[in-house]
Amino acid sequence: MQHDLIAQARTWLAEDPDPETRAELGAILDAGDTAELAARFAGTLQFGTAGLRGELGAGPMRMNRSVVIRAAAGLAAYLKDQGEEGGLVVIGYDARYKSEDFARDTAAVMTGAGLRAAVLPRPLPTPVLAYAIRHLGAVAGVEVTASHNPPRDNGYKVYLGDGSQIVPPADGEIAAAIAAVGPLAGVARPEDGWQTLGDEVLAAYLARTDAVLAAGSPRTARTVYTAMHGVGTSVLTAAFERAGFPAPVLVTEQAEPDPAFPTVAFPNPEEPGAMDLAFATARRAAPDLIIANDPDADRCAVAVPDTAAEGGWRMLRGDEVGALLAAHLVERGVSGVFAESIVSSSLLGRIAEKAGLGYEETLTGFKWIARVDGLRYGYEEALGYCVDPEGVRDKDGITAALLVAELASVLKEQGRTLLGLLDDLALAHGLHATDQLSVRVEDLSVIADAMARLREQPPTALAGLAVTSAEDLARGTDRLPPTDGLRYHLEGARVIVRPSGTEPKLKCYLEVVVPVADAAGLPAARARGAELLAGIKRDLAAAAGI
Repeated sequence: MQHDLIAQARTWLAEDPDPETRAELGAILDAGDTAELAARFAGTLQFGTAGLRGELGAGPMRMNRSVVIRAAAGLAAYLKDQGEEGGLVVIGYDARYKSEDFARDTAAVMTGAGLRAAVLPRPLPTPVLAYAIRHLGAVAGVEVTASHNPPRDNGYKVYLGDGSQIVPPADGEIAAAIAAVGPLAGVARPEDGWQTLGDEVLAAYLARTDAVLAAGSPRTARTVYTAMHGVGTSVLTAAFERAGFPAPVLVTEQAEPDPAFPTVAFPNPEEPGAMDLAFATARRAAPDLIIANDPDADRCAVAVPDTAAEGGWRMLRGDEVGALLAAHLVERGVSGVFAESIVSSSLLGRIAEKAGLGYEETLTGFKWIARVDGLRYGYEEALGYCVDPEGVRDKDGITAALLVAELASVLKEQGRTLLGLLDDLALAHGLHATDQLSVRVEDLSVIADAMARLREQPPTALAGLAVTSAEDLARGTDRLPPTDGLRYHLEGARVIVRPSGTEPKLKCYLEVVVPVADAAGLPAARARGAELLAGIKRDLAAAAGI
């Protein structure tokens, strides 16, 4: 067994094109560290509907040039099998470690396989790549990014020619094509032959961002902005300047790309402490709102002044921003379908119904939301918003930021605030309070054990609320394809439990709806909502054994 492991590692080492990972693996072999070898050669990173994502390093269980070359070769084989020989593949990348290398390797493999490849000119937001696919008439797109994962990670996200991320069965067919790739020596990788794009695609994307705003709308909201050490600053500030908003005050410590993400434990605006520098900047600059992107700028976080909050600023939940943008679009008189994933707040459905608009619920991820027929607006609670589906069929933190700034400007002229609009929505539809129980694990079996335990012994009540129905989403429903998840409906509440598709986390999404008779009843409704959410979180953790 140990002999086989060492032989496998030596075979991998011999064909690894990257001197850094060759040296890393060589050192592990020289040290005789069989435990580390076993971890790196326990299988291969699995290509799924999120593409690839994992820790950087040598071996088939890590993200590295060998793994990326195989992924690109499998994708190229799949595209040719679909009759796309000679088609264009456009490639984007963020500013993480190895991202540019992975993008260049992908371009070389596509060129060697008889496809055409075009690479974006520098690290740019993921939405620019999603836009470029349809703008350039590409048959596929690849974005090298690990979004808001820790610094040690990178990833590989695949889109097809419709501009949406892959869904089954394409993911399985691409995975099979990757598995069929032989030795790397057989994968043609010419030194050149692909195109490096100029700024014309970015210019076209920026021209398109204006389309999300109403002609002649107020543009007075003042913002503090953080790119979270990612690639958003130059594009977002250019979009704000084009639209006529005041220039955002930058959180200077986080404004420039830095793959080490030195000021945050996790470069995700939702994580504790990630927004501390933005709050400190806002206390000095006194803006109307704070806007944050994650490192690849496809997500958008919003914080607002709140005298009741510690430090005077409060982060809005993704569900709150999702409802605010929906209400703003309704007020603007839009038509079309509103859509969200099953883990997001049911408030969107109520807003759409009252406005006479279509509404759809999908599985988690914009790969599903973007495919809704007639989509006008889609969002997901994890800070993702699709506000211009004709331009970008994915979440887009740049255009979402513009729309939030427009809404804040409209309300500012009326002497109102985003928090006041949330109160109005609670009075119209009931107070929808949401929270999440999220458990990060080192050992993935903890997640499997928790899911098995809940399947074998589903809770009958949570926080004193009776469970009225329990669905195992792995069986699918009349409206949803199968997925690994559990959904509980309670009297006035809803709970969904699922493993994360991109991180080693078990995620539980909680929502309670508390009726509110009038404005005077809002504080009591909020207190009741918080009490119920805390109780559900406590009882669910016990039921799952976490």
